[in-house]
Amino acid sequence: LEPNLHRAHHAMLVCLCKAVTDRQIRETISEGATTFAEIRRQLGVATQCGKCCQQAKSIVETAVNRQLFTPAS
Repeated sequence: LEPNLHRAHHAMLVCLCKAVTDRQIRETISEGATTFAEIRRQLGVATQCGKCCQQAKSIVETAVNRQLFTPAS
């Protein structure tokens, strides 16, 4: 059996400048953030050199879509 990769997911550093991980981005969304601007404001991602901007936006978009389309338990 293949392990559940999403739950066993190790954190990936997305923003080197601010040491922000993909896990932190997802947790912030699960706590109510719904836009990249909110993530940027709360975590500081993409506020220095900007090289992480596209990756961070992609993570935010995917996570927000999962939140919207996942039934509440």
